[in-house]
Amino acid sequence: MPSSKSPPAPNSRDGLHDLRVTRYGFLLLENFSLIALSAAIDPLRIANMVVGRRVYDYSLIGPGSEVVCSSDGIRVLPDVAMADTSRFDVVFVVGPNPIPRRGIGAIVDWLRRQAGEGAALGGLDTGSYFLARAGLLNGYRCTIHWEDQDVITEQFPKVTVSTRLFEIDRDRYTCSGGVAPLDLIVHLLASPPGSQALAARVLELLVAEPRSRDYRQQTSLRQYIGAEHAKLDEALQLMESNVEEPLSVPEIATHLGVSQRQLQRWFLERLGKSPAEAYLEIRLLRARQLLYRTATSLEEVCVRTGFISTTHFSTRYKAHFQISPMADRRRYQNAL
Repeated sequence: MPSSKSPPAPNSRDGLHDLRVTRYGFLLLENFSLIALSAAIDPLRIANMVVGRRVYDYSLIGPGSEVVCSSDGIRVLPDVAMADTSRFDVVFVVGPNPIPRRGIGAIVDWLRRQAGEGAALGGLDTGSYFLARAGLLNGYRCTIHWEDQDVITEQFPKVTVSTRLFEIDRDRYTCSGGVAPLDLIVHLLASPPGSQALAARVLELLVAEPRSRDYRQQTSLRQYIGAEHAKLDEALQLMESNVEEPLSVPEIATHLGVSQRQLQRWFLERLGKSPAEAYLEIRLLRARQLLYRTATSLEEVCVRTGFISTTHFSTRYKAHFQISPMADRRRYQNAL
């Protein structure tokens, strides 16, 4: 039973009876994220249930009429194919993992046609990449799962990439992976006048907490420390923001206004490693991300992660991952 603090269920006086039907299309690409799809569709389903009619219509779109396999192996039969003449108000690309580099020309062309017909466009998980490939994010702010941020930054200089959980820039709606589509869709549900109570009710029924568009994706080591240690989180943010030109541990301590000894104790107690070891791990993880997700040369990877030579970098990389950088890149690419 809802508590006394629960938002009231919307009624006819909330203006929901004035909501027009919005047609959502979800383009499923091979190896798409099933959790991203579910996190986007379930808020729409529940909103329809709360309103009492199908005001949010949604369809699954496939490149063709055959089933599409998700990244976890579950196969889904689309409602329509891209070749069909269905019209949508909003089209989301449910991105795959990993991102394919070839064979997406038909998808890019179809997205351009959707834009030409006036549809708002969005990307879930890695979906932003396909919008960027189509030139549909030029001059827009977008976001994508943090593992793939370097891909868009490197390939599409006209696109502004943020680390936020989701971005709404005019008629472009993008979000990171996992359950972030839930936050994006709930925010969209709350946009029409009088529908804030509907969005709150949807969150309540999903047993979820609201997260604003300013919520940032947590990356690498920061996810392990918990939100209660603000100073340690700030130290890790400094490290993540200064990978190409690493700061010294004394510089980090000075910036935080603490002693090096205190900083050392925090890292050992929370992460089981020294600040220097944590910093090295952050840089190596960023290097692996560049090797996996981009075509950046080994020399450029060294420069962008603050290593003075490829020899020094390769030695550190192999000691940490038990494989050389280039062998690791080949192993990843062969597994695709």
